[in-house]
Amino acid sequence: MDNVEIICNNLSKSFPGNSIFKNLSFKTETKKSISIVGSNGSGKSTLVKILANLIQPSKGSVEIFRNKTLLPKEKLLYKISLISPYFNLYDELSGFENLDFVYELKVSNSDKNNNSDTSEKEEKIGALLKEVNLYEKRNEPVKNYSSGMKQRLKLAFSVINDPDILLMDEPRSNLDKAGIHIMYGIAERQKEKGILIIATNEDEDKLICEDSINIEDYK
Repeated sequence: MDNVEIICNNLSKSFPGNSIFKNLSFKTETKKSISIVGSNGSGKSTLVKILANLIQPSKGSVEIFRNKTLLPKEKLLYKISLISPYFNLYDELSGFENLDFVYELKVSNSDKNNNSDTSEKEEKIGALLKEVNLYEKRNEPVKNYSSGMKQRLKLAFSVINDPDILLMDEPRSNLDKAGIHIMYGIAERQKEKGILIIATNEDEDKLICEDSINIEDYK
């Protein structure tokens, strides 16, 4: 198994007139899990976006290594996945079509699966839709999905590329007990083979992680 490391050095993020956090450093690797905790508005989502390479820190750096080799930023799309409330689905497309789009983006174009074919793709998408209990609704437009169904589809999105790093930002948003059970199953599977980072205020979410970062400590 390849070993992936995240090394964060003295991260700081601020917006005009507002310092979010500063001098935050940590390191984690394959088969490790971290919860990011803090009050609402404290910067948990901001840190997750930095780790996902969606925004840049004001100071400091995030470096991701695979077997001691630094990964270039253009490779991170294929190695990292994110589930979050601010992640948007394509409402006019069906659940299957949404996953098909992401598969083409994050799997077919990656170095993990250069030889993927249609049958392999359909098998993967079908299996994920079954796991999140959306297979029977796979051909319905996402605009007809409930908020909980959309969140379950986001769970499928987040693991379609078998990511080395899975970032979960408030992952139980809009989920009922059955949906939370699905989410935990995905999280536990990720812990067995990659890096799991959860931004949350839920005690149950914190308990499944080995380590914790309280972002309030970096104000």
